[in-house]
Amino acid sequence: MGFDALLGNQDLKRRLSGTLHQGKAGHCFLIAGPSGSGKRTLARLLAAALECEGRDQPCGCCGPCRKVMADIHPDVITVDTPERKTVPVEQIRALQADAYIRPNEGRRKVYCFPRAQALTESAQNALLKLIEEPPSYGVFLLLSDNPEKLLPTVRSRCAMLRLEPVPRAEALEWLERRFPDKSPGARLAAYDRSGGYLGQAAELLERETAAPETAQLLELLVRRDSLALVSLAASLERKSREEFLTLLAAWKELFSLALMARAGAAAPEDAVRMAGALAGAALMQCVRAMDTCLDAANANVGQGHLCGFLAALLGEVMAG
Repeated sequence: MGFDALLGNQDLKRRLSGTLHQGKAGHCFLIAGPSGSGKRTLARLLAAALECEGRDQPCGCCGPCRKVMADIHPDVITVDTPERKTVPVEQIRALQADAYIRPNEGRRKVYCFPRAQALTESAQNALLKLIEEPPSYGVFLLLSDNPEKLLPTVRSRCAMLRLEPVPRAEALEWLERRFPDKSPGARLAAYDRSGGYLGQAAELLERETAAPETAQLLELLVRRDSLALVSLAASLERKSREEFLTLLAAWKELFSLALMARAGAAAPEDAVRMAGALAGAALMQCVRAMDTCLDAANANVGQGHLCGFLAALLGEVMAG
């Protein structure tokens, strides 16, 4: 098994495997990369390798590996407060006390910080004291999409593991297995828009499963049915706030992909049809309007007002 579950990043995987084989693994790692780059996958594999009882660490077959991969190993501990924007110093103080209690059953005690950049400054300073003089069995995995938010003193104590985009051929093969119902053009467009990061590409393809209103929007624009478009915009007032925001984001995505299609880039079939229905200037107008609506909705502007704005916009686009 090794680190094969993490696609791409061959140099990083070779370096990690060699370090583990030599028994020279450090005690603090900073796993850096944008959203969807595989930080959590790498952290789970590294934790499994540190607890692994097999030869090819992680082997994926031994009891410790299976427990880590299932998120039930008692000595692999997640440190986070997902209900809060920041991770407070109190949580790190509790960790300090726990760190000096020996592992329950594993060789190591692994602490994983999925939002290391969310640690407050005081929390980082408290953590610094621990990673400067850790217990012999302690390992700390700091995950961050913005490592510059960590104190230089914390970063300097960590071995940096920076994730890179997955090569196109390898990524498209994975996307084809994961989304066999999507067209090659849709998969390629998602890869390009994600910058080569598979988590982002997968999210784009999952969002592409159109809500009924998105499919209806496309059909009405293709038919140039102004009256029905106004009626569609007015009907959105009945949606919940979360549904409304999700739909606005989906519409912005579709208009943006249609702009790419008009420029000759690979795009999903829906975006290609949209590109045929509207001129480039109209598509850009729609993208900007979706941004305006999203900003206004997040500023608590009434949904009825926004639906009126959308109705006027769609009418203007048809008139143009």
